[in-house]
Amino acid sequence: MLKGQDFGRLFETFERTAFRLETLAVYDVDEEREEFADFLAGKGLPPDCADNPWVRSMTSLGKQVARVHVLRSPLSDYLRYELAAYPGNIKAGESIGIIDTARQEVLGLPDHDFWLFDDSCVYQMRYTKAGRFIGAELLTDDRLNEYQRYRDIALANPVPFEEFTASH
Repeated sequence: MLKGQDFGRLFETFERTAFRLETLAVYDVDEEREEFADFLAGKGLPPDCADNPWVRSMTSLGKQVARVHVLRSPLSDYLRYELAAYPGNIKAGESIGIIDTARQEVLGLPDHDFWLFDDSCVYQMRYTKAGRFIGAELLTDDRLNEYQRYRDIALANPVPFEEFTASH
């Protein structure tokens, strides 16, 4: 299982594409606690959220970053916080779509998060029940086609982020 800097290196070493499927209503991230508390207190997001530097570090090299977030309305406080940061990710070049299972049914997706890099390696994200990251597990090559299909289903069905926010 990869975590910390070892997991972070994946975002420095992929060559073309990184796709993320997100499925949790809450992620418990130490580095976000203060920012999340500020958001809940009505203070908004820090200035660097307007053009996410982490996403920009990849897209400025010509790499494609995409995500589909499978969620269910009504949104948790954490999801409201996370979605508030998405415009900065989009400005930095990430493609983001939303599948709201309260409004649409999409069959054939897993109930867990994963990252697919360059169509050549897939990492299943492991979390505690409270949403704390445990690590990223590299899946065997024989699972690659399965996760490519998941990616294709996810990318064929989302509502664009801007459309989702306009309707909420």
